[in-house]
Amino acid sequence: MDHRAFIATLPPQQKAALHRRSDAAGLKHLAGHLGLLLAMGAYIGFGGPFWPVLLLPYGIVLMFLFTLSHECTHATPFARPWISDVVGHALSLPLLLPFTWFRYFHLAHHKYTNDPERDPEIAGHPRPTTWRDYLIYLSGWGYWTGNLKTLFRNAAGRIDAPYLPERRHARMRQEARILLALYAGLLLSLLFSPAVFWLWILPALLGQPILRLYLLAEHGHCPPVANMLENTRTTLTNRAVRFLAWNMPFHAEHHAMPAVPFHALPALHQDIRAHLASLSPSYRSFTAEYLRKL
Repeated sequence: MDHRAFIATLPPQQKAALHRRSDAAGLKHLAGHLGLLLAMGAYIGFGGPFWPVLLLPYGIVLMFLFTLSHECTHATPFARPWISDVVGHALSLPLLLPFTWFRYFHLAHHKYTNDPERDPEIAGHPRPTTWRDYLIYLSGWGYWTGNLKTLFRNAAGRIDAPYLPERRHARMRQEARILLALYAGLLLSLLFSPAVFWLWILPALLGQPILRLYLLAEHGHCPPVANMLENTRTTLTNRAVRFLAWNMPFHAEHHAMPAVPFHALPALHQDIRAHLASLSPSYRSFTAEYLRKL
């Protein structure tokens, strides 16, 4: 059964329940994620005992805001879409990820998932197949340099990808220029205080490899077919990872029905699990299997 056939089996009332968005659920989860981040950031900032030990977990929590940004591109975390837009744009700064551009990039990824020619996530830069490529991928080098190039191209008005609608070019250009100005200000602040280095630059570099490991499981070694229950992997994991990733380990569920908000994905998983062709029992097992095939 493919994802379209599965969706056709759902009663209208169940579909409506799955698609119901909630400001309360989204804001509660956001408060938990940001609260954890702010608590660790404050401990680091005020130099608590053994504070450097927190740099890695703090960086992981910081970088996993990517999963919220991703969710905001679908306008599903909150009942009111404008909240998703505000949050998505706010996250552009720490993630080096221009939100308007990312929304259309990500929608193209959903449309052409795992298509080596048309999926912008892998077109021209496939997932790692050698140890050298794997280590470069884990470093986050491609993410940071790729996003910087995107910012400079957009700021210069060189916006030509076919999935980027022309009506949004001006907004993308403005967005990139604002972000570049903010980054220039943050770098200048290093002349007066190391706070940006300890609370953003170093933690982001430390946390990015963990995010890369997580993201590789979403589609790595899945077949280039149209069925979302095959070309996307769901990975079973613990509550802590599901919390940090906004339930996106249920990734085949998300691709099958992208309008379902994060808080309804566990319920969708119960209905769809028997039809999942790409399912891993854990991130550890997926990573071990991936490494064996390098």
